[in-house]
Amino acid sequence: MARLLPLRPDNQFFPSPIHTHKQPFLSVYTITTRSFPHIKSRVKCSASGTERVRESKKLPNSPIKEDLPQLPNPGSDSEALTTETGLEQNWPPWKNIPERYKLIGATSIAFVICNMDKVNLSIAIIPMSHQFGWSSSVAGLVQSSFFWGYALSQLPGGWLSKIFGGRKVLEIGVFTWSFATALVPLLAGFMPGLIFSRILVGIGEGVSPSAATDLIARTIPVGERSRAVGFVFGGLSLGSVLGLLLAPPIIQSFNWESVFYLFGLLGVGWFIGFQFLKEEEVSHRGDGTTTSHKPKKATREELGDSLKEIPWKSFFQSPAVWAMIYTHFCGSWGHYTCLSWLPTYFSEALSLNLRDAAWVSILPPLASIFVTSLASQFADYLISNGVETTTVRKICQTIAFLAPAICMTLSSVDIGLPPWEIAGILTAGLALSSFALSGLYCTHQDISPEYASILLGITNTVGAVPGIVGVALTGFLLDSTHSWTLSLFVPSIFFYLTGTVVWLAFASSKPQKFTKEP
Repeated sequence: MARLLPLRPDNQFFPSPIHTHKQPFLSVYTITTRSFPHIKSRVKCSASGTERVRESKKLPNSPIKEDLPQLPNPGSDSEALTTETGLEQNWPPWKNIPERYKLIGATSIAFVICNMDKVNLSIAIIPMSHQFGWSSSVAGLVQSSFFWGYALSQLPGGWLSKIFGGRKVLEIGVFTWSFATALVPLLAGFMPGLIFSRILVGIGEGVSPSAATDLIARTIPVGERSRAVGFVFGGLSLGSVLGLLLAPPIIQSFNWESVFYLFGLLGVGWFIGFQFLKEEEVSHRGDGTTTSHKPKKATREELGDSLKEIPWKSFFQSPAVWAMIYTHFCGSWGHYTCLSWLPTYFSEALSLNLRDAAWVSILPPLASIFVTSLASQFADYLISNGVETTTVRKICQTIAFLAPAICMTLSSVDIGLPPWEIAGILTAGLALSSFALSGLYCTHQDISPEYASILLGITNTVGAVPGIVGVALTGFLLDSTHSWTLSLFVPSIFFYLTGTVVWLAFASSKPQKFTKEP
């Protein structure tokens, strides 16, 4: 710890090229002119460290004559003063983390909670059905009601994110779905109320992808965008794993109601903590420029005008937008049908008991966490080394579609593979589909940061249709054909292959100017 020295009797500061380590505080306050650059270098070695260097950059070039900082009197506890200052500078531990990373981290945590609240019903539906005497059709109705709200909220979520900023829409969405999750036990005995609560969960979670897309487009430069998208949307896979792991023991230890109360409380806690993050955002536009701003409040007239100003016709005249729409539909078909039917497939087709089938169902989202990190690093590495962004997005999305298509083909053909090998093959294919987070899911921000949230709202609306139609159609085909290959795998393989063709032919990440025609 450096020793503090008293001032000269006349209490004056004097510029002097003294090269001693015994006067670190004196060296700070003798920076008066450009004639002594070596004094500044000596500040960097002072006991106060980085913060003094930062403050020294703010000093004027002219001599300091007024408002000089006061040095402690001789005999004061300088060490305690320095220690207190250091704690203020470095506490809390995340204080010096760039604001955009804090926002991305918080958004990823929100997506973890999102899928925890999405999958908890798939576990709790079993004891709930026994308690209330629900048939399979009624249980299916309860589960599918989530997608009604999810599909309806996509476009409004994108529009609201553009007007108010993704941050504000995200926090309202998290609070909405968390509050609605906590209402489920209270409304379970009243079917219309229960359906309404699950629709609210779907609405809250439905606005979140567009809100996150807008937030990423505003805060993250292109060179970091793949990792940001992968980190945020990768939270969905982690949420599925945590939800499937935590829900069964919670239900067994307490009751099924406790799952909804605890998971809902997590979201409310996130909402409270999110209020402490700064609101300023930086827009990284397609031309590489950045602008700092805070989302502003809009009047009713401005809201109406903003809706009219959205270039809807220009969107649908772009082949790249149509490629995103169809690709999103194809990916969602494979994802939602497998998410809903794979546990049953593992149990019935592979003859695994219910416990083993539940554990195997966790493997695809668990493996996706690793693949998501690998894919995002791979994509950003290619872009940073000069590979065209469109080429990178096409490579990643092709892997995301061809990998599960090949693995489903191998699983559906009877070549004598044991059950665990089939489960492993399907796990690998579905995990590799996470490459889409560095393909399709980055393209909205690539082609138009300004309208990224609305574009995702459009594609995600179409992408929610398989959650309503595809899951039910799979069950209908299974009852009609009694074939898992024809009911589950063949439709998914078809959409994966056709989606790949469309994506390679029409997808583009080049920034586009969407303008409203008079």
